[in-house]
Amino acid sequence: MGSTSLLVIHGDDLGMAYANHPADRRRHQLAVALARFAGILDAPGVELVRPPGPMDDEQLGTMFAPAFVRAMRTYSRTPQLAASPEARQWGLTGDIHPYPLMHHDSARTAQVGWDAGRAVGAGRALRAISPAGGTHHGLANKAGGFGLYNDTAVAIHALKACGVERVAYVDLDTHHGDGTQGMFWNDPQVLTVSVHESGKFLFPGTGFPFEVGGPNAIGSAVNVAMPPDSGDDAYRRVMAEVVIPAVRAFRPDAIVTQNGVDHHHADPLSHLLTTMPLYPELWRQLREVADECCEGRWVALAGGGYDPCNAPPRAWAMLMAEMAGAPLPAEMPGDWVATATAAGCDGPASAWLQDDPPAADPERDARVARAVGEAISTTLLASPLLRG
Repeated sequence: MGSTSLLVIHGDDLGMAYANHPADRRRHQLAVALARFAGILDAPGVELVRPPGPMDDEQLGTMFAPAFVRAMRTYSRTPQLAASPEARQWGLTGDIHPYPLMHHDSARTAQVGWDAGRAVGAGRALRAISPAGGTHHGLANKAGGFGLYNDTAVAIHALKACGVERVAYVDLDTHHGDGTQGMFWNDPQVLTVSVHESGKFLFPGTGFPFEVGGPNAIGSAVNVAMPPDSGDDAYRRVMAEVVIPAVRAFRPDAIVTQNGVDHHHADPLSHLLTTMPLYPELWRQLREVADECCEGRWVALAGGGYDPCNAPPRAWAMLMAEMAGAPLPAEMPGDWVATATAAGCDGPASAWLQDDPPAADPERDARVARAVGEAISTTLLASPLLRG
């Protein structure tokens, strides 16, 4: 293992450059700025590198259908064609707003996912993070969500290309990690665990407990479909009763995590109610299970979170701190508050865990607790891995 404990691959120009879109680049820009001002990027063993250029078509074609890659190039060159009915077969629906550099930008994020996976898989770094990554809805022949090329799947492919035999993928985004699950559906060497708002209520409408893997990989998919209004206690239960036991039972050689925080109560795209104090607990548990199961080998990608000035920057800066083993300063750096204000944030948080949590509602909380217990029980009964 090299001397790098955490490799951060980042550039402010990474990510999809959609206009007036929830996938706002400020989410990861402000997260890395906060990590810099907090001294996390200067901690021993932390290396920040600029991202590479886009992944070339030949390499993309080893993980994605070459015809799909050619189609994305076509729709990038001529975005007007994406309005045609034919474009829907490639997943170009209303969530993706085609523009001339669409292919370039997504292929660049894919290359970051590859480099992060290769760094950990080849032993250059113990851990690696792509703060602009986390696209998890795309399939090998179809775009999905807000991106074209599924960079969480690319990171898994990169680890496997290095000879890593067993990879556990944990997805905490409020939207089901359907694309990553689908790309490894029949691969017994990849475990996909997704905790998300139930597909009965939220895009993409999948991720139910009976989805347990393909015929050659029964038990390789684990899904917890959370009821609306699930909050911190619900996530704590699911981590303790499903996620950590599933990773332990699988015995991976490395883990990949998608660390979306769009389950935050102020996020505009979900109906979940988590708060800032939960996130350092989640990151610590992921680090501990990586240390326990695979000598710390961990690739992280950010993911969802669509209130760009609120939860994502602080949550992902705290994630980088956990991955680096770096302490957080007691006070929020004033330079970051000024930077966030200059970026258009109105009254950015002045403390790490500052939040305005949902009002107490005992009746709601009791109802959610019952529904969460039922969701966990259903997952445990459905999962061959967790049934032993």
